[in-house]
Amino acid sequence: MGFRSMNLRPSRASRALLAFSALVAGTVGVACKKAAPPEMPPLDVAVAVPIQKDVPIFQDWIGVLDGFINAQIRPQIEGYLLRQVYKEGTLVHAGDTLFEIDPRTFQAAYDQAKGNLAQFQALLANAKVTVARYKPLAADKAISQQELDDAETRERTAQANVEATQAALEKAQLNLTWCKVLSPIDGVSGIAKAQVGNLINPNTDMTTVSQVNPIKVYFNPSEMEYMAWVTKHGPMTKTIEQGENLEQGPLELILADGSVYGHRGKPFLAGREVDVKTGTITLAGVFPNPENLLRPGQYGKIRIQIDMKKGALLLPQRAISELQGNFQIAVVGADNKVQIRAVQPGPRVGSLWVIEKGLSAGDKVIVEGIAKVRDGMAVNPKPAPVEAAGDAPAGNAAEKPAAPASGK
Repeated sequence: MGFRSMNLRPSRASRALLAFSALVAGTVGVACKKAAPPEMPPLDVAVAVPIQKDVPIFQDWIGVLDGFINAQIRPQIEGYLLRQVYKEGTLVHAGDTLFEIDPRTFQAAYDQAKGNLAQFQALLANAKVTVARYKPLAADKAISQQELDDAETRERTAQANVEATQAALEKAQLNLTWCKVLSPIDGVSGIAKAQVGNLINPNTDMTTVSQVNPIKVYFNPSEMEYMAWVTKHGPMTKTIEQGENLEQGPLELILADGSVYGHRGKPFLAGREVDVKTGTITLAGVFPNPENLLRPGQYGKIRIQIDMKKGALLLPQRAISELQGNFQIAVVGADNKVQIRAVQPGPRVGSLWVIEKGLSAGDKVIVEGIAKVRDGMAVNPKPAPVEAAGDAPAGNAAEKPAAPASGK
């Protein structure tokens, strides 16, 4: 029995499939042979070297201004307010009349006391004459000793009455004088709190006069700041007693508009205790105020130099990035590759920041484009312009953040 010969020629469908496979393979091969895209050029970044110089370190505290003396004006007597003499907000002098109280009641009391005094003075004069007449008569036994004793008693009684009425007259005269309410000090007068026609008494607060030249500023350093100052400069009493000239004092006052007050001041007093709630101690500085520019109740910042940092390294604040309390800079190495480095910043000097750790004098630090770089990235460093580098005037001083003021 013979076998049927097999047909080994491929079918039309098989030939089509083979042709399509060859076409795909050829296309892939051609694609793989195409050239890769060109690499991007290194990113241009602006770099600057740290500024190195001696920087005075200043500490700031929020301060509240207060009059050197604040005299609350209250009447000594009760009566109706007749007249307001002074102009509110003006400078008054010690002894100037501020208010007048209706004096008629007190004038009448004075006149009555004066009449009583005259009456008892007459009785005393008569008693003295009687005693003088009775003494020789009693010595000659012309009158009894009892009559002389009675006459001397009447004389002493009259003398006591004269002294009592003299005191009453002086009191009436004082009350009459107190009808004019006077300023006890030189200073700036406040707004009147008592109005004409009011019935006032010694508990009535009429106004306030404040001596503002010199003027006090209260501020509240922390216990640690206070101890650091005492450790370096000695007891606070020593600092307070040094120098009588306020203009040579160590304190500066920065006003609410950011300007520096034109006169320097010196420490004036240190509080008795540290506040257990806030951990601060109340200090007061005193400043000359010849133009009466400063007024009680104003806020300002007290600034004092606490140290001098020699050879400090400074960078523009924009060159430093911060994330969750960690500070970093981007340094370009000799191979033009970026190194992200952690640093420890210190006080600020205008637009610059003192770097305590993590920076060397010759480092090239990126000041523009820091957000676009990463560690190990190749860059094209270019010198930053002076403005971008953050070059500040040599006179700028480093500041620590201001501490808030608390109540006196």
